[in-house]
Amino acid sequence: MCGSFSNGGIVKKRVIDRLAEKIAGEICLSDHPAETLKKWRNNFGITQTELARELSMSPSVISDYESGRRSSPGINIIKRLIKGMISLDLEHGGKNVRSYGRILRSGLDFDAILDMNDYKSPVGFNDFCSQIGVEVVQKAEGDRDIHGHTVIDSIKAIVELNHGEFQQLYGWSTERALFFTSVSSGKSPMVAIRVTSLKPQMVVLHGIEADDISPIAMQIARAEGIPLGVSNVDIESILRKLSNIGG
Repeated sequence: MCGSFSNGGIVKKRVIDRLAEKIAGEICLSDHPAETLKKWRNNFGITQTELARELSMSPSVISDYESGRRSSPGINIIKRLIKGMISLDLEHGGKNVRSYGRILRSGLDFDAILDMNDYKSPVGFNDFCSQIGVEVVQKAEGDRDIHGHTVIDSIKAIVELNHGEFQQLYGWSTERALFFTSVSSGKSPMVAIRVTSLKPQMVVLHGIEADDISPIAMQIARAEGIPLGVSNVDIESILRKLSNIGG
């Protein structure tokens, strides 16, 4: 599996192979392989119908695997499903493959990242906020789940991370909560999110009250449709609570 991006660069086969191995390993080792399979399809932004068409199978088969109505697929089926997801992404420009490739190459070894995790099972938005102690000040339409989190020292992130590295804060899924610590108004992290192509499932500004949030930060949250919250729980407590979320 190898293809060209719209910018003319070539996706290296070894990067795609490593990505496929990573996804396959996570599915096979998961306590809930059906949910993990569904999570990866959603990560790639692919519908069951699109994937079924790519693999010349019925959408009901994929639905059965993801719901657990069929027994967990064997490794050969998993390989087919992963190959289909990656091939579809490459056909659409390869945004996700390119993003995950950067993560694989970098290893995300940055002082700006205090904690990062992708959950085995998604957590409901309201349940997530309740468990962590987040006050939601800007809501978004519709139900949404949280699939992971990244806790970021906002000052170090501004100093240390370039545009491409900032996008790697999303780990393996953009359906995550980004926590920014050491903020004074939330303007800088929200501006950074505004100018990047990837958008998180929610943003939490740590260490300030709702009244302290910059009007510009609030405007960006509304314009991007990103729920915005604040928390004054001490960071060590937040990290402990996060470690118990999502299995």
